Amino acid sequence: MSRLPDQADAPMTPRQSAMLRSLSAEAYQPKLFAKNLTAREAERRIAALRAEIELANSV
Repeated sequence: MSRLPDQADAPMTPRQSAMLRSLSAEAYQPKLFAKNLTAREAERRIAALRAEIELANSV
């Protein structure tokens, strides 16, 4: 999800929040979810969790 530079520091969207909550639970890392993240930080954490889950599933 690409955002304009001025929107990157906006709060994460409800969709990002739901995705991050789901992925952090799936990866057994609930501490990676926080309600007050920016959209940019949420995107970064979502990408990292997806990569981690993909790696775990490939073994």
